[in-house]
Amino acid sequence: MSRPAVIAHRGYAGVAPENTVAAAVAAADHDETAMLEIDVQPAACGTPVVFHDERLDGTRDGRPITDAEGLVWETALEDLESTHVLGTDETVPTLEALLEAVPETVGVNVELKNPGTTDLRFAESLSEDACGRRRDVWEPFVERVVDACDAFDGEILFSSFCEGALAAARDVAPDYAAGALVWDDLEAGLEIARRYDCEAIHPPRNAIAGTPLATEPYYGLPADEPALDVVETVHDEGRTVNVWTVDTWGQFDQLAAAGVDGIIADYPGLGSRSF
Repeated sequence: MSRPAVIAHRGYAGVAPENTVAAAVAAADHDETAMLEIDVQPAACGTPVVFHDERLDGTRDGRPITDAEGLVWETALEDLESTHVLGTDETVPTLEALLEAVPETVGVNVELKNPGTTDLRFAESLSEDACGRRRDVWEPFVERVVDACDAFDGEILFSSFCEGALAAARDVAPDYAAGALVWDDLEAGLEIARRYDCEAIHPPRNAIAGTPLATEPYYGLPADEPALDVVETVHDEGRTVNVWTVDTWGQFDQLAAAGVDGIIADYPGLGSRSF
Protein backbone atom coordinates (compact mmCIF):
# COMPACT_ATOMS: atom_id res chain seq x y z
CA MET A 1 0.00 0.00 0.00
CA SER A 2 1.38 3.40 -0.95
CA ARG A 3 2.00 5.94 1.79
CA PRO A 4 -0.02 9.18 1.81
CA ALA A 5 1.52 12.36 0.49
CA VAL A 6 2.82 14.59 3.28
CA ILE A 7 1.49 18.16 3.22
CA ALA A 8 3.37 20.61 5.46
CA HIS A 9 0.75 22.52 7.48
CA ARG A 10 1.68 26.22 7.32
CA GLY A 11 5.22 25.00 6.61
CA TYR A 12 5.29 22.51 9.53
CA ALA A 13 3.96 24.93 12.13
CA GLY A 14 5.06 22.62 14.94
CA VAL A 15 8.74 23.37 14.30
CA ALA A 16 8.82 26.71 12.44
CA PRO A 17 7.12 30.14 12.50
CA GLU A 18 3.95 29.35 10.55
CA ASN A 19 3.19 30.73 7.10
CA THR A 20 6.58 32.42 6.73
CA VAL A 21 9.16 32.19 3.96
CA ALA A 22 11.66 30.49 6.29
CA ALA A 23 9.10 27.85 7.29
CA ALA A 24 8.15 27.19 3.67
CA VAL A 25 11.75 26.88 2.49
CA ALA A 26 12.70 24.59 5.38
CA ALA A 27 9.61 22.43 4.83
CA ALA A 28 10.32 22.11 1.12
CA ASP A 29 13.82 20.89 1.97
CA HIS A 30 12.46 17.73 3.64
CA ASP A 31 12.45 14.81 1.23
CA GLU A 32 9.02 13.58 2.31
CA THR A 33 7.27 16.93 1.73
CA ALA A 34 5.03 16.63 -1.30
CA MET A 35 3.18 19.89 -0.77
CA LEU A 36 3.09 23.00 1.40
CA GLU A 37 -0.16 24.22 2.92
CA ILE A 38 -0.49 27.99 3.41
CA ASP A 39 -3.27 30.50 4.14
CA VAL A 40 -3.92 33.68 2.17
CA GLN A 41 -5.91 36.85 2.72
CA PRO A 42 -5.50 40.45 1.52
CA ALA A 43 -3.53 43.36 2.89
CA ALA A 44 -5.32 46.72 2.90
CA CYS A 45 -4.29 47.28 -0.74
CA GLY A 46 -5.61 43.87 -1.81
CA THR A 47 -2.23 42.19 -2.21
CA PRO A 48 -2.44 38.54 -1.09
CA VAL A 49 -0.38 37.87 2.03
CA VAL A 50 0.29 34.59 3.80
CA PHE A 51 -1.30 34.58 7.24
CA HIS A 52 -3.91 32.47 9.01
CA ASP A 53 -5.78 34.55 11.62
CA GLU A 54 -8.06 37.49 10.91
CA ARG A 55 -6.17 39.54 13.49
CA LEU A 56 -2.47 40.10 13.95
CA ASP A 57 -2.81 40.05 17.74
CA GLY A 58 -3.89 36.44 18.13
CA THR A 59 -1.87 33.86 20.06
CA ARG A 60 -0.22 30.49 19.56
CA ASP A 61 0.32 28.35 22.65
CA GLY A 62 -0.02 31.45 24.81
CA ARG A 63 2.43 33.63 22.91
CA PRO A 64 1.57 36.53 20.57
CA ILE A 65 1.50 35.45 16.96
CA THR A 66 2.94 38.82 15.88
CA ASP A 67 4.21 42.07 17.39
CA ALA A 68 1.37 44.02 15.74
CA GLU A 69 -2.39 44.30 16.17
CA GLY A 70 -5.50 44.83 14.10
CA LEU A 71 -7.23 43.10 11.22
CA VAL A 72 -4.91 41.85 8.48
CA TRP A 73 -7.01 43.32 5.66
CA GLU A 74 -7.02 46.75 7.29
CA THR A 75 -3.22 46.80 7.61
CA ALA A 76 -0.94 48.41 5.02
CA LEU A 77 1.27 46.01 3.09
CA GLU A 78 4.46 47.77 4.17
CA ASP A 79 3.43 47.36 7.80
CA LEU A 80 2.68 43.67 7.33
CA GLU A 81 6.05 43.15 5.69
CA SER A 82 7.71 44.54 8.81
CA THR A 83 5.50 42.62 11.27
CA HIS A 84 7.41 39.83 13.04
CA VAL A 85 5.89 36.38 13.48
CA LEU A 86 6.08 34.48 16.79
CA GLY A 87 9.03 36.43 18.15
CA THR A 88 11.32 35.61 15.22
CA ASP A 89 12.95 37.71 12.53
CA GLU A 90 10.45 36.33 10.02
CA THR A 91 7.77 38.70 8.78
CA VAL A 92 4.38 38.32 7.10
CA PRO A 93 5.18 37.54 3.45
CA THR A 94 3.27 38.24 0.29
CA LEU A 95 2.07 35.16 -1.59
CA GLU A 96 4.30 36.20 -4.48
CA ALA A 97 7.42 36.34 -2.27
CA LEU A 98 6.73 32.95 -0.70
CA LEU A 99 6.16 31.26 -4.06
CA GLU A 100 9.35 32.80 -5.43
CA ALA A 101 11.30 31.31 -2.51
CA VAL A 102 10.21 27.67 -2.75
CA PRO A 103 11.22 25.15 -5.41
CA GLU A 104 8.67 24.26 -8.04
CA THR A 105 9.24 20.57 -7.30
CA VAL A 106 7.02 20.99 -4.22
CA GLY A 107 3.30 21.62 -4.65
CA VAL A 108 1.45 24.38 -2.81
CA ASN A 109 -2.01 24.08 -1.28
CA VAL A 110 -3.24 27.67 -1.15
CA GLU A 111 -6.09 27.90 1.34
CA LEU A 112 -8.35 30.82 0.48
CA LYS A 113 -8.85 31.98 4.05
CA ASN A 114 -10.55 35.35 3.82
CA PRO A 115 -11.28 37.97 1.10
CA GLY A 116 -11.30 40.79 3.66
CA THR A 117 -14.58 40.47 5.54
CA THR A 118 -15.98 39.14 8.80
CA ASP A 119 -18.99 37.70 6.93
CA LEU A 120 -17.51 34.46 5.60
CA ARG A 121 -20.42 31.96 5.53
CA PHE A 122 -17.91 29.45 6.87
CA ALA A 123 -18.41 25.73 6.11
CA GLU A 124 -21.93 26.19 4.74
CA SER A 125 -23.59 24.69 1.70
CA LEU A 126 -25.27 27.75 0.17
CA SER A 127 -28.32 28.35 -1.97
CA GLU A 128 -27.63 29.39 -5.55
CA ASP A 129 -28.45 33.04 -4.84
CA ALA A 130 -26.39 33.18 -1.64
CA CYS A 131 -23.46 31.50 -3.33
CA GLY A 132 -23.58 33.99 -6.19
CA ARG A 133 -23.36 36.87 -3.73
CA ARG A 134 -20.46 35.28 -1.86
CA ARG A 135 -18.65 34.48 -5.12
CA ASP A 136 -18.85 38.17 -6.07
CA VAL A 137 -17.26 39.10 -2.72
CA TRP A 138 -14.43 36.60 -3.21
CA GLU A 139 -13.71 37.08 -6.89
CA PRO A 140 -11.52 40.24 -6.85
CA PHE A 141 -9.26 38.71 -4.20
CA VAL A 142 -9.13 35.33 -5.94
CA GLU A 143 -8.08 37.09 -9.14
CA ARG A 144 -5.12 38.60 -7.27
CA VAL A 145 -4.22 35.20 -5.81
CA VAL A 146 -4.34 33.55 -9.23
CA ASP A 147 -2.12 36.26 -10.69
CA ALA A 148 0.53 35.42 -8.09
CA CYS A 149 0.14 31.68 -8.60
CA ASP A 150 0.42 31.92 -12.39
CA ALA A 151 4.12 32.73 -12.02
CA PHE A 152 4.72 29.46 -10.12
CA ASP A 153 5.39 26.44 -12.35
CA GLY A 154 4.76 23.86 -9.63
CA GLU A 155 1.47 22.22 -8.65
CA ILE A 156 -1.17 24.50 -7.13
CA LEU A 157 -4.27 23.36 -5.26
CA PHE A 158 -6.83 25.91 -4.05
CA SER A 159 -8.84 24.92 -0.98
CA SER A 160 -11.34 26.66 1.27
CA PHE A 161 -13.99 26.18 3.93
CA CYS A 162 -16.03 28.83 2.09
CA GLU A 163 -18.19 27.81 -0.85
CA GLY A 164 -18.01 31.32 -2.27
CA ALA A 165 -14.23 31.02 -2.50
CA LEU A 166 -14.43 27.70 -4.38
CA ALA A 167 -17.05 29.14 -6.73
CA ALA A 168 -14.79 32.13 -7.45
CA ALA A 169 -11.76 29.89 -7.96
CA ARG A 170 -13.64 27.73 -10.46
CA ASP A 171 -14.79 30.83 -12.36
CA VAL A 172 -11.43 32.62 -12.34
CA ALA A 173 -9.05 29.68 -12.71
CA PRO A 174 -10.86 26.49 -13.82
CA ASP A 175 -7.60 24.80 -14.79
CA TYR A 176 -6.31 24.77 -11.20
CA ALA A 177 -7.20 21.91 -8.85
CA ALA A 178 -9.61 22.63 -6.00
CA GLY A 179 -10.29 21.02 -2.64
CA ALA A 180 -13.36 21.40 -0.41
CA LEU A 181 -12.37 21.81 3.23
CA VAL A 182 -14.81 20.15 5.64
CA TRP A 183 -15.66 21.24 9.18
CA ASP A 184 -18.47 19.42 11.01
CA ASP A 185 -20.71 18.25 8.16
CA LEU A 186 -19.29 15.58 5.86
CA GLU A 187 -22.42 15.44 3.72
CA ALA A 188 -22.31 19.20 3.10
CA GLY A 189 -18.61 18.97 2.26
CA LEU A 190 -19.26 16.20 -0.25
CA GLU A 191 -22.12 18.17 -1.77
CA ILE A 192 -19.84 21.17 -2.29
CA ALA A 193 -17.05 19.00 -3.72
CA ARG A 194 -19.50 17.54 -6.23
CA ARG A 195 -21.00 20.93 -7.08
CA TYR A 196 -17.62 22.28 -8.18
CA ASP A 197 -16.17 18.94 -9.32
CA CYS A 198 -13.34 19.37 -6.81
CA GLU A 199 -10.35 17.13 -7.27
CA ALA A 200 -10.00 16.72 -3.50
CA ILE A 201 -11.88 16.88 -0.22
CA HIS A 202 -10.16 17.81 3.05
CA PRO A 203 -11.91 16.39 6.14
CA PRO A 204 -10.70 16.68 9.75
CA ARG A 205 -8.73 13.76 11.16
CA ASN A 206 -11.62 12.48 13.31
CA ALA A 207 -13.92 12.16 10.28
CA ILE A 208 -12.23 9.02 8.95
CA ALA A 209 -14.37 5.99 9.76
CA GLY A 210 -12.80 2.89 11.26
CA THR A 211 -9.91 4.64 13.01
CA PRO A 212 -9.43 5.29 16.74
CA LEU A 213 -9.17 8.98 15.85
CA ALA A 214 -12.82 8.95 14.76
CA THR A 215 -14.04 8.87 18.36
CA GLU A 216 -11.56 11.40 19.75
CA PRO A 217 -12.59 15.05 20.32
CA TYR A 218 -10.90 17.45 17.94
CA TYR A 219 -11.50 21.21 17.70
CA GLY A 220 -14.96 20.72 19.18
CA LEU A 221 -15.98 18.56 16.21
CA PRO A 222 -18.25 15.55 16.73
CA ALA A 223 -16.46 12.64 18.43
CA ASP A 224 -18.75 9.89 17.18
CA GLU A 225 -17.94 7.17 14.66
CA PRO A 226 -18.87 8.73 11.28
CA ALA A 227 -21.89 7.18 9.60
CA LEU A 228 -20.31 7.91 6.23
CA ASP A 229 -17.10 6.26 5.00
CA VAL A 230 -15.71 9.37 3.36
CA VAL A 231 -12.59 7.63 2.02
CA GLU A 232 -14.59 4.99 0.15
CA THR A 233 -17.18 7.47 -1.07
CA VAL A 234 -14.67 10.02 -2.29
CA HIS A 235 -12.47 7.43 -3.96
CA ASP A 236 -15.50 5.97 -5.74
CA GLU A 237 -16.10 9.44 -7.17
CA GLY A 238 -12.51 9.76 -8.37
CA ARG A 239 -11.38 12.38 -5.86
CA THR A 240 -8.59 12.37 -3.31
CA VAL A 241 -8.83 12.65 0.48
CA ASN A 242 -6.36 14.96 2.27
CA VAL A 243 -6.85 14.95 6.05
CA TRP A 244 -6.07 17.75 8.50
CA THR A 245 -4.14 18.08 10.85
CA VAL A 246 -1.79 15.43 12.28
CA ASP A 247 0.65 15.85 15.18
CA THR A 248 2.04 12.34 15.83
CA TRP A 249 3.31 9.36 13.88
CA GLY A 250 0.60 7.23 15.50
CA GLN A 251 -2.11 9.44 14.03
CA PHE A 252 -0.31 9.38 10.70
CA ASP A 253 -0.20 5.57 10.67
CA GLN A 254 -3.91 5.27 11.53
CA LEU A 255 -4.88 7.49 8.63
CA ALA A 256 -2.42 5.85 6.25
CA ALA A 257 -3.93 2.45 7.08
CA ALA A 258 -7.40 3.87 6.36
CA GLY A 259 -6.30 4.69 2.82
CA VAL A 260 -6.23 8.49 2.76
CA ASP A 261 -4.26 10.11 -0.04
CA GLY A 262 -2.66 13.04 1.77
CA ILE A 263 -2.01 14.03 5.37
CA ILE A 264 -1.61 17.64 6.44
CA ALA A 265 1.00 17.53 9.21
CA ASP A 266 2.41 19.96 11.75
CA TYR A 267 5.73 18.11 12.05
CA PRO A 268 8.16 16.68 9.51
CA GLY A 269 9.18 13.04 9.59
CA LEU A 270 5.84 11.59 10.68
CA GLY A 271 5.50 9.55 7.52
CA SER A 272 9.12 8.48 7.16
CA ARG A 273 10.04 7.34 10.69
CA SER A 274 12.40 4.40 11.05
CA PHE A 275 12.72 2.60 14.39
